[in-house]
Amino acid sequence: MTQPPRTPRRAGPPRRASAGQTRVTSGRAASAHPAPGRTGSGRAPGAARRTTAPQPNRFTSRATLLGLVLGALLLAYAYPVRIYLEQQSRIAALRASQAAQQSRINEKADESAKWDDPAYQAAQATQTLQMVPPGSIGYFFNQTAPSAPASQDPGAAAAHPTGPWYGQLWSSLQAADKPRSAP
Repeated sequence: MTQPPRTPRRAGPPRRASAGQTRVTSGRAASAHPAPGRTGSGRAPGAARRTTAPQPNRFTSRATLLGLVLGALLLAYAYPVRIYLEQQSRIAALRASQAAQQSRINEKADESAKWDDPAYQAAQATQTLQMVPPGSIGYFFNQTAPSAPASQDPGAAAAHPTGPWYGQLWSSLQAADKPRSAP
């Protein structure tokens, strides 16, 4: 009688049979329960036991040390970078201020150049100082508001007095004491 071909054995720990099942090892049947006098692993007492490999730590000492060094470098460079950024913003603000001052200088230089022109000087003297060149006739207009025409109601003039604020206050108090006559 021929035997079926054997499959090569896999490397690794032997598979255990579940309760009530038997397993075949080296041609004989063995129960899932150990024989009397044997340990639960199926090995003789004193034989080496298989242990589980320790789980690797999430952070090794090298990774922790590297993290600390990177953190220290980050803290060491944070302050100089902040100072650098503040200086850059200050430089930008000073450049903007310098540009604004340069534009004001240019405006003043243009105004100064205008004052070098005798025609501009004469126009400014006529306008602001009300001066006219010799031999000319100056016409000046009163640019104040025209006075209100006189009204027929004598109480209307008392209601709108002109003068300092305390005079207006006093006249309004006097007008409040007098009863108005019905028309």
